[in-house]
Amino acid sequence: MLCNSAVDTTKVCLTPHPGSGCLDSPLVDRAVVVEDLRRVFGDTVALDGASWGASTGQITCVLGPNGAGKTTTIECLEGLQQPDGGRCRVLGTDPWQASADHRARVGVMLQDGGLPQSVPASRLLAHLGRLYRTHRGPELVERLDIAPFARTPVRRLSGGQRQRVALAAALLSDPEVAFLDEPTAGLDPHARLAVWDLLRERRDEGVALVVTTHGFEEAERLADRVVILDRGRVVADDTPAAIAAGGRLEDAYFALTGGLRGN
Repeated sequence: MLCNSAVDTTKVCLTPHPGSGCLDSPLVDRAVVVEDLRRVFGDTVALDGASWGASTGQITCVLGPNGAGKTTTIECLEGLQQPDGGRCRVLGTDPWQASADHRARVGVMLQDGGLPQSVPASRLLAHLGRLYRTHRGPELVERLDIAPFARTPVRRLSGGQRQRVALAAALLSDPEVAFLDEPTAGLDPHARLAVWDLLRERRDEGVALVVTTHGFEEAERLADRVVILDRGRVVADDTPAAIAAGGRLEDAYFALTGGLRGN
């Protein structure tokens, strides 16, 4: 759906896989709701009435130019920023007022990683694992190939290695919802494919995954739904195939955002 007005952010028809169309399943509550969200920094309007949602068992990729409001939206959903207007809900709760028990149901991967720099990766994940009743630490260490650098302090890791540790930390508690800000940035092709496979598995287990990205291939291959932001507003919210309309998602993106592109 190309968006000229607010979308229905309360209900959604599940489409478990990209391009599958709307199934004859009942309407269900969205795990993530963004409704008429506004965020202003001085004279800068970061979010200007953005409305969209994400469902359980789906990967929602959020695209947009730098400054479009992607990270601001995600940080509002994570309870790190308070909106100036509108509302957002995660699993039915205002993130700004969420309890510790509620936060344990939500995984977060920040754009800058947000990891303690002096702690080895293994100790960090072990400490985080003790905070939860159950955790998937050993599995994630294996799946993300963290073992070779597990004893290395975070500050000495490469960018791609830090990304893998941050992703493991976000998924450690087996969350119902996960917000992942550019989780494959800095990863080599093999690691990127491994992350995609891991996220698809989590989706198939019923997790609602919200992934910000600048990668058109990533959105086309990974997303069940794509939300495109431009100047703080939602300009598209649909499956990748529907937005591309028989062409390429990249072409549709530049047409919608009016951005510059290379040859």
